[in-house]
Amino acid sequence: MNEAHESLREAVREVRAGFPDEYWRALDEKREYPEGFVRAMTDSGLLGALIPEEYGGMGLGLSAACAILEEVNRSGANAGPAHAQMYTMGTLLRHGSEAQKEEYLPKIASGELRLQAFGVTEPEAGTDTTQLTTSAVRDGDHYVIDGRKIYISRVDHSDLMVLLARTTPLEEVEKRSRGLSVFLMDLREAVGNGLTVKRRRVMMNNETNELLFEALRVPAGSIIGEEGEGFRYIMDGMNAERILIAAECVGDGRFFVERATQRAKKREVFGRPIGQNQGVQFPIARAHVSVEAADLMTERAAALFEAGEPCGAEANMAKLLAADASWEAANVAVQTFGGYGFDAEYDVERKFRETRLYQVAPISTNLILSYVAEHVLGLPRSF
Repeated sequence: MNEAHESLREAVREVRAGFPDEYWRALDEKREYPEGFVRAMTDSGLLGALIPEEYGGMGLGLSAACAILEEVNRSGANAGPAHAQMYTMGTLLRHGSEAQKEEYLPKIASGELRLQAFGVTEPEAGTDTTQLTTSAVRDGDHYVIDGRKIYISRVDHSDLMVLLARTTPLEEVEKRSRGLSVFLMDLREAVGNGLTVKRRRVMMNNETNELLFEALRVPAGSIIGEEGEGFRYIMDGMNAERILIAAECVGDGRFFVERATQRAKKREVFGRPIGQNQGVQFPIARAHVSVEAADLMTERAAALFEAGEPCGAEANMAKLLAADASWEAANVAVQTFGGYGFDAEYDVERKFRETRLYQVAPISTNLILSYVAEHVLGLPRSF
């Protein structure tokens, strides 16, 4: 994605210029949300890239969104605090009612409302989404929600949340992926009225929470699409999520390769640039090769998604390759910087922690390999 969408990349760089490395370091130290940066990205229209023009957005495709998020990370910033609006958007765009889209999309595009929370993961279910137990029971014009979610990001900085809950008990469905439904819920009304939010401290500066639902009532009109079809809707959105996260990892990888290259050229030890030594330059070169290969798979996956073609395998492979490439590049950068790589002033250790997440989330590399083995290679299901 080096040449495509250059005007979008330039727009990202213009926004980023107002939020230098020192800004991100200070936030990281205090574990604070980059409110100013997210607001600037919204005001620039970049976070509304996927929203159709008739609702106030840019009306662009997934590859454009990939370019935006990749450039954010490549610049040394972090797209994580803002990216959920991109990958949750598909669920609302593809499966929401016209009334829901008219009500919410223009406000999301303008920044009046923020959609940055995605409530799926549960303490016991883990990656097996079909086993989640948070329930939504119909009661007249409302659904009553009970259950727990964990590792749900940006709840305190979002007005809306896409929530997946079980509307038909698991023992009553023929197929375990049925009976799940998606809701677009208003967090402003929910918090303190049946929803309790508990902050959890994690490795990187990412606002992460545990959610407790206790007889939370939400309007029946907040359900997206058909009751019981939520797993299919979420999986559709998860392909977009994995492609977008892959693009972010490509951005991280390029950040590490560029910083390591600059360091290897300038840093002199024993009277010569360290980049003159093959033991330094070869790992950087290999990391570059891996990042560029991952970028090609990400491009392919995004193109298939935009064309409406099946892209589950490509989305998963792009995410795996990009996450591995960014993690390889992160290690190379730390090694190239030596002791300085652990020093917050040089930003490598901050980005090192941020990119480590993508070996695990939004799906672990082992689950991706299992998917490829079963659904691409036709090997027996391993779980």
